[in-house]
Amino acid sequence: MSSYYGSDGYDSYGDRGEYGDHGGRRRVTSSRPRVNAGTLWAGGAATALVAALVGVVATLVVTGVFDIPVIAPANAEGAVDYIGAVWLAGFGVVGSFLATALAHLLMLVAPRPMAFLGWIVGLVTVVFVVWPFTIAVELEVQIASALVYIVMGIAIGSLVSGMATRAIEEY
Repeated sequence: MSSYYGSDGYDSYGDRGEYGDHGGRRRVTSSRPRVNAGTLWAGGAATALVAALVGVVATLVVTGVFDIPVIAPANAEGAVDYIGAVWLAGFGVVGSFLATALAHLLMLVAPRPMAFLGWIVGLVTVVFVVWPFTIAVELEVQIASALVYIVMGIAIGSLVSGMATRAIEEY
């Protein structure tokens, strides 16, 4: 039954309304969902493993099958490093954990965390996809490197956002 000032917290259809069901006690629930950090970071670790394997497979296919090197930024200005599977796997692991940390932060403070996460991961992926075209190497090296980076970015972005959504607990 509703009063003049609003609902008393009970719905006629058995919904919990603004109060949670806590063993018969009435307790006002939080307006923000809780983040299950264990689930989030376990998913981040699984994402890191997948990203590392994507890096290894991509390097094996591009370098081993097509005989095209994959490039990465070097320490010297304007220089290029040709990287192998281990380095690309390491980049995938680092990127996965950074994306997981970003997801965790956004889930704690942002109003629509997955929308912001999608945009940020998408734009970082675009930076890595466009970067090979800004240096002077053969076109096939540029295209192959861009394809490797886009596959890794899609894998990291989709897995982190999916498991982050799963780590939200409503109570």
